[in-house]
Amino acid sequence: MSGGIAAYKAAELVRRLREAGAEVRVVMTAAATAFITPLTLQALSGQEVRCALLDPSAEAGMGHIELARWADLILIAPATADLMARLAHGLANDLLSTLVLASSATLVLAPAMNQAMWRHAATQDNLRTLLGRGVRLLGPADGQQACGDTGPGRMLEAAEIVASLFPGHHLPPGCRVLVTAGPTREPLDPVRFLGNRSSGRMGYAVAQALTARGAEVCLVSGPSALPPPQVTELVRVETAAEMYAAVMARAAHSDLFVAAAAVADYRPAAPQPGKIKKVAAEVTVRLVRNPDILAEVAALPGGPFTVGFAAETDDLETYARGKLEAKGLDMIAANQVGGAQGGFDSQDNALLVLWSNGARHFPLRPKAQLAGELADLICERYLASTTG
Repeated sequence: MSGGIAAYKAAELVRRLREAGAEVRVVMTAAATAFITPLTLQALSGQEVRCALLDPSAEAGMGHIELARWADLILIAPATADLMARLAHGLANDLLSTLVLASSATLVLAPAMNQAMWRHAATQDNLRTLLGRGVRLLGPADGQQACGDTGPGRMLEAAEIVASLFPGHHLPPGCRVLVTAGPTREPLDPVRFLGNRSSGRMGYAVAQALTARGAEVCLVSGPSALPPPQVTELVRVETAAEMYAAVMARAAHSDLFVAAAAVADYRPAAPQPGKIKKVAAEVTVRLVRNPDILAEVAALPGGPFTVGFAAETDDLETYARGKLEAKGLDMIAANQVGGAQGGFDSQDNALLVLWSNGARHFPLRPKAQLAGELADLICERYLASTTG
């Protein structure tokens, strides 16, 4: 643990890790002890909490080596901007940073910091360095922060972290998954576009959850302000036509296709080369249909197991089941939009998931948690389809 207000979440995290079957030893920076006491973590972990680098009571006075050899995985939660900077530069000036430098165990970071600190170029540079070394990132989440700001930087909840580390299902080695996420933007002129309210949050969370379940994930993302998840390949697109081209170039070689993107059904027939001036009292825009990416992938001979999404304002199950059957999908995840809770650009969501002879309802919960549960169901249904 490093020192941030999100340290209060560590108590529940230790408890949930032990419930998942992990043996947990806690290492705290000096700043972390200002937010939560070592005694609390010691009671929950059942192990002595370590805070000092030069500890004469540790094995031969070298506790960092003892811990480095013991750990199968090092999870730093919360991981502050300062801690990430020190790790990126290979510093070893306290027990936690020295332990990381001395260990070959998998390193996982759950960042927590103010949204401006997360977005700062220095933090992003440090993040790229760490990711390039194979460090795994969980989060951060986007939302209200203790300081009153809103944006990326919230530490994931304990249940979300544990679900990512110990997923309920695993896909076969080499399983290739293609995921679309976010909105598309259809240009009216060089300045304006037609778009929608999708943030990409649900698709990004699903991509991360399927990666945690052993998949090689290619994420095709429309414009999104969110930090992208760690995936095998990230393809950024703007328009529905670009998303169509990216998906169709990869779909035949994929085992699973999850279409979480909110793709525009129509685009302007003739985008203007220059900015449309505010002269006429009315402007008419002729729209033409975009390709139906989901239907075309589902129709591929020997194509991937296909999961669609449906965002509806009313008659959720009726419209979703109609889409499932009309497009020949294996599964569809439907959610209500336009209400007070859930849907586009929200932290939470609820889903009704349908397949040919079954259904499962997931009540309103954080999207990262929901994505893990949906990923488990997708794995379950996909594995069932490959065995019989």
